Amino acid sequence: MNLIETKFRLARRMSQLGTEGAFEVLARAKRLEAEGRDIIHLEIGEPDFPTASHIIDSAARAMRAGWTHYAPSAGLPELRQAVAEDAGKRRGISIDPSEVVITPGAKPVFFFAMLALVEPGDEVLYPNPGFPIYESMIRFLGAQPVSYALREENDFDVSAAAILQKLTPRTRLVILNSPQNPTGGVMASSEMAALAAGLADRDEVFVFSDEIYHRLIYEGEHTSLARFPALRDRVIILDGFSKIYAMTGWRLGYGVMHPELAEQVIRLMINSNSCTATFTQIAGVEALRGDQSSVDAMLEEFRRRRKVIVEGLNQIPGFRCAQPHGAFYAFPNITGVGIGSRELADALLNEAGVACLPGTAFGEWGEGYLRFSFANSVENIRKAVDRIKTWVGKNAGGASG
Repeated sequence: MNLIETKFRLARRMSQLGTEGAFEVLARAKRLEAEGRDIIHLEIGEPDFPTASHIIDSAARAMRAGWTHYAPSAGLPELRQAVAEDAGKRRGISIDPSEVVITPGAKPVFFFAMLALVEPGDEVLYPNPGFPIYESMIRFLGAQPVSYALREENDFDVSAAAILQKLTPRTRLVILNSPQNPTGGVMASSEMAALAAGLADRDEVFVFSDEIYHRLIYEGEHTSLARFPALRDRVIILDGFSKIYAMTGWRLGYGVMHPELAEQVIRLMINSNSCTATFTQIAGVEALRGDQSSVDAMLEEFRRRRKVIVEGLNQIPGFRCAQPHGAFYAFPNITGVGIGSRELADALLNEAGVACLPGTAFGEWGEGYLRFSFANSVENIRKAVDRIKTWVGKNAGGASG
């Protein structure tokens, strides 16, 4: 982490706080667009679909009906009940509303759970390459980040052995993300069972299970670690409405956890956000209980786009792209191009007009890869692939497939 340069004296902990590369690249891409450049956006992890009209209508009705004031810090009872029913049904477990905390976006669930559980010096296991906020928050709290690898030869699917071999007496929390950002890897049910068995007698170790993409799986079904009775009380589920319902700007997320831990997270909500916007919570109830056809249609369109982008990237000399099993990201190996990840990502943005992220934005083991979000139209994906192929042909003539 780099020290922050400022004329003000900041708390030293701020030097440990990282950032999220997708928003930095988005800002750079927007500046180029303001200069008249045509940029294809494959950098931001945001569905390009509109929020379904019945969800929007419910929020508008809620505002007109007076749902514009404070709500309980834990969330509206109506939404906690709806989340408990929906999240439980989809995971094959029984969830009580007392286990549910509604937050403004899903990130606070991670932040608050970390604050409630992790002491300075504790070890926290996290995936690498992985969502950059994981390591950022671990360092911010003075804990020790311990990364476990996601390997291309394993289709980037999460391995129980990779996690279990990193456990020590100082391990306090294991972060699990399936389906996974940035690789699209998914942890198989058998691997979940192996992980549950390995953690069964480690009562002091909690698992933070980031399941924000759980309905965006292309083969098989999602399995949550919370399904295993030995770990049920120690699994914290993060989920929300951003990715599944195309509600990124609504800032509506939730956590599912043991009621005693939920009470501590609610205390942190009281001390920070007070509550989540009331009318968005009413919309959340409609999202969960209303028509799901927009979610189904989005998944099928992402499936179509996945095929287009994977096939296209694999036709570029020097690129090798495994098929992602979930989420909406392609994570090609670009070592055959002979250019580092960050240098290549910068060149594709500035010279080819394609915005993507270097694998190193997700950890050191992301070197040699790029992340492309296929949350864009098939037409734009094909255009982006053509631009990349043209650029590589002109600038990396020695690349081999």
